[in-house]
Amino acid sequence: MKVMVTGGAGFIGANFLNLLVPRLPEHQFVNVDKLTYAANLGSLQAVEQLPNYMLRRVDITDMEAVDAVFDEVEPELVVHFAAESHVDRSILGPREFIHTNIEGTFNLLEACRKRWPADAGALFHHVSTDEVYGSLGETGKFHETTAYDPSSPYSASKAASDHIVRAYHRTYGLPVKITNCSNNYGPMQFPEKLIPLMILNALERKSLPIYGKGLNVRDWLYVEDHCEAIWSVIERGEIGRTYNIGGDSEKRNIDVVDTLCEVVADETGSDVGELLRLKELVTDRPGHDLRYAIDATRIRQECGWEPKETFDTGIRKTVKWYLSNEDWVRDVRSGEYRKWIDLNYGDRTT
Repeated sequence: MKVMVTGGAGFIGANFLNLLVPRLPEHQFVNVDKLTYAANLGSLQAVEQLPNYMLRRVDITDMEAVDAVFDEVEPELVVHFAAESHVDRSILGPREFIHTNIEGTFNLLEACRKRWPADAGALFHHVSTDEVYGSLGETGKFHETTAYDPSSPYSASKAASDHIVRAYHRTYGLPVKITNCSNNYGPMQFPEKLIPLMILNALERKSLPIYGKGLNVRDWLYVEDHCEAIWSVIERGEIGRTYNIGGDSEKRNIDVVDTLCEVVADETGSDVGELLRLKELVTDRPGHDLRYAIDATRIRQECGWEPKETFDTGIRKTVKWYLSNEDWVRDVRSGEYRKWIDLNYGDRTT
């Protein structure tokens, strides 16, 4: 089977490819990525030389480029990770989020609709977020039938893309599946996100900034568990159906930072008290949702998926990875990885 993975050089996409390309040598995986600031080809060194993997630099907002790569690859499965995903960036500059997350998704759907006959056995799998549901109070969980109520330009753009994917299934019969996941963490996450930022700042004894009072709650999901969940839905989920994916690990942000300080101290022989004193409460961001929590009953019952990592085991694995991959961290923070991409790819597409 020919599998097109959009955004495969980003955090979740790279983990997905690293997990599945070696496991499924009978499948051809094509990574379609614009290679923006958050894309790092260094995250794909484990698979870049494998015969069933190849990369195509494509901007999914460019319909001609999308058509060209579809004509070349002729994918039977599209796994759509590509998205602008950082909430803070969406608040400062929402245009790119609307452009990529909505128009880019539309272009991919159009490419599939034009090429897949009704009996092709193909599939468009759309990867989305629990943020489309808005904020919970102190109790309750998100279900697949929870009404959408996005709070940020990011979550609104993802909500729109979800609706477009469903519309293509209902209107044109396009075979689709959607997964909405909780907050991911793990190896190779760009250090603008909470967990890698706190790990690296703690190692460098920099301030650990926490929004508001640190009481916002997120359900944390280890990235490899998320990737396994997506593949289980691709293999066993029902066409046209949505599946929520959660790690069953609700934590307040301030407690996440406390745990990270403890693990970093333990792994480096540092004084945990010194790290905890780096915490700093900062002005909350606009529209900051109070709490997310996922009910993952459907994927457990219909697809047989269960997370393997607890928050404690996943966090320790994550800290160990950042400690063991100083070159990756240095390249990301210095911009050296961008120079390599520009040198080797320039403005080249498809």
